[in-house]
Amino acid sequence: MARRSDPSAIATWDDNARRYGAQEHWETAAVDAALDVAQPRSGERLVDLATGTGLVLRRLAVRAGGPSEALGVDRSPGMLAQVGELPEGWSVVTADARRVPLPDGWADVVTCAYLLQLLDEGARTDVLAEARRLLAPRPSSRLVVVTSWSGSTPVRAALGLLARARPQSSGGMRPLDPSADLERAGFALTQRTVVARQGYPSLVLGAKPQTRSC
Repeated sequence: MARRSDPSAIATWDDNARRYGAQEHWETAAVDAALDVAQPRSGERLVDLATGTGLVLRRLAVRAGGPSEALGVDRSPGMLAQVGELPEGWSVVTADARRVPLPDGWADVVTCAYLLQLLDEGARTDVLAEARRLLAPRPSSRLVVVTSWSGSTPVRAALGLLARARPQSSGGMRPLDPSADLERAGFALTQRTVVARQGYPSLVLGAKPQTRSC
C-alpha cells in the first residue's frame, strides 16, 4: 500500500519498510489481476506510482514478455531499498507520485496499486492528472489502479470508521471506488474486477485517457 506525502508519514513508511514484505502475500492476487489488465509488452514503457517495496515490478518481472523499460516511483527511500534486483532497463526513483521526473507522454502503461484510498479527493486528482500527463497520446495507452474494497456494505462502513479513527495504521484499509475520480481526470473506464477471495478485498480498474477536445 502506498504512502502519504507528509514527512512524518514518509518516516513511518521508512521505519516499517523491512516488515512490510510480511503482508505482501495479501496484495498479490489483486496485483496479478491488475497486471492481467495492464498487459505491458516488449517495446513499451511502464511507470508504477507508489511502488513501495516493488511488488508490482517483481510480479511483472517473473512473467513472460513485459515492458522494455519500467520505473517504480515512491516517496519512501526505505521502501525502495527493499525492492531488490530488477531486470535490465528497470529502475526505481525517490519522487512524489504527483511530480514524477519524466517527460510528458513517456509511458505506455501506468499502474497505481493501493495508493488512492490513502488520499483525499484533491490529492487523488493530482495523482491521476500526473498519470495522464505521463501516458503517451496513443489509443493503446492505459492506466490500471488497485484500491482496497469490500462487497459488503457493513464491512465497508466498519473499515471506513477504523481508517478514520487510526489513519496512520489503518488508512490503507479504507474501501474506495475511484471510478468517479478517474472520469473527472479524463479517463474512460475499460475494465472493472473485484478480487475478494484471496488476500485483501480489492478493486482493480482499467482505464484509458479520453481524447482531449480542442
